[in-house]
Amino acid sequence: MAEPAVSAHEVRKIYHRRGAPEVTALSGVSLEVRSGERVALLGRNGAGKTTFLKIASTLLAPTSGHVEVFGHDVDRTPGEVRPLIAVVPQEGKPFFHLTPREQVYTYLLTRGFARAEARRRTDEALGQMELTEVADRLSVTLSGGQRQRTMVATVIATEAPLLFLDEPTIGMDPFARRGVWASLRSLTRKGSTILLTTHYLDEAEALSDRLYIVERGRVLVDGTSEGLKRSTGGSLRVTLTGPAATPEAFGSFGRAYPETGALHVVTTPERLPELLSFALRQQVTAAVGPVTLEEAFLRVVGRSIDEES
Repeated sequence: MAEPAVSAHEVRKIYHRRGAPEVTALSGVSLEVRSGERVALLGRNGAGKTTFLKIASTLLAPTSGHVEVFGHDVDRTPGEVRPLIAVVPQEGKPFFHLTPREQVYTYLLTRGFARAEARRRTDEALGQMELTEVADRLSVTLSGGQRQRTMVATVIATEAPLLFLDEPTIGMDPFARRGVWASLRSLTRKGSTILLTTHYLDEAEALSDRLYIVERGRVLVDGTSEGLKRSTGGSLRVTLTGPAATPEAFGSFGRAYPETGALHVVTTPERLPELLSFALRQQVTAAVGPVTLEEAFLRVVGRSIDEES
């Protein structure tokens, strides 16, 4: 059996600050990423996703537990790990005094690529990120989304065996985000493995082969997005509005939860006609759609992904 790209066992991280209570960022995270997979750590801001990525990418030492990358312990032998990985940190920015072309090209040279190959990869990555027109402008003059795309271009140009991406599309418009997704899919077809963090439900659903839901420094559940959606107890979400739309009135049709002035009920196709008939009698407006990953997240975590941890 092939060596996992990432294997983590009971990883804990506790911050001790003088004169302040200790803060537990990770409470025993165990997970595995197989070679060639795209795996997402999905969770609210502050859930511990970034802390785990920092540990797995040799930037932070765990308090206890261990992480291996292609069989190398990231804490004991970081020098063996670093040539195998490339990282887009959440707060990373391109050097303000470099252009996107210079940023990508210089990074490739520092990783040992020959000049001709570095130039070829630079042009290709900038094209994939739709940065060709601004490739020779100083990064300080670029928009936030363009700077983020420059960071992603820098990493995908390496085609490293393992890529760590911490909120890679933050600040990008929807079109640019989909361009990043297409590039990441292309990389895994070439053999790279990707572990990314995100709090975008659509990103986790569209991009990941598997995902882990992380909350308060713990892995609560893992699986495919389709499997997690099936675990909600139904395949349809009915959104009900009106004074009579209460969990008490509609709870018998499935899992019911209120949100922003409406009541959502997760139900099955078999129960739908009865539910709609009852809603009509109660003078309640009903809208029907498929269950989304949001329902699975709410079931597991108990709150919206947009709420801060």
